[in-house]
Amino acid sequence: MHPVEGLASQLRSDRGWSKHLSNEFRQPYMRELAEFLASEEQAGKVLFPARQHCFNALNSTPLDKVSVVILGQDPYHGPGQAHGLCFSVRPEVTLPPSLVNIFKEIQSDLGIDPPDHGCLQPWAEQGVLLLNSVLTVVQGQAGAHQGKGWETFTDKVIETINRERDGVVFLLWGSYAKKKGQHIDRNRHLVLDGPHPSPLSAYRGFFGCQHFSRANDWLQQKGQQPVNWALPSKAELIARYRK
Repeated sequence: MHPVEGLASQLRSDRGWSKHLSNEFRQPYMRELAEFLASEEQAGKVLFPARQHCFNALNSTPLDKVSVVILGQDPYHGPGQAHGLCFSVRPEVTLPPSLVNIFKEIQSDLGIDPPDHGCLQPWAEQGVLLLNSVLTVVQGQAGAHQGKGWETFTDKVIETINRERDGVVFLLWGSYAKKKGQHIDRNRHLVLDGPHPSPLSAYRGFFGCQHFSRANDWLQQKGQQPVNWALPSKAELIARYRK
């Protein structure tokens, strides 16, 4: 089996994405990417997230359910953090600073108290696509897999949403996300952009942006279900996903 076939097998066929993305796995760039990932693993490098979770964003949020897209850049590169959703970490892991700031803005915007964990899986299951531009990284090496082909694939994901869906809210935080989302049709979708929630930039306009309430207002105007941005407690979450 060629490595690209193993990679393709991680994308669930019942989520609506395969119809639009399966051809990508036949492109030279994706074959080269799969070979590169296999060589990294053969060299003994630890990749995050684990292979079975690299398409977690797409597998968790079917195409026909996407109502909000949040764009990230790279997976977290610390042990136990990344599980395939941008900004999200596993329930037992300490919250990264950017996620702390996201929860602060939600509290300011909607009056929702920050949760005792950083797992955003419940958002994904409501229709919030938590998409990183690059879907793998090497442990301890931020940005190690940039420029290897993932960006082309995730551009195709955004292009698919832009074309196939109507009335989606895109939350673009920071210059990288804004650039990646520059071709979104703003006549059909709502694009909310602003500074990144990182401690380095959150005070330049992320705090006070009210993107979460504005997203819900838009969805309700379009007759869609608003997102419940409140998350269950860590104990509830762990119990839910252990069933």
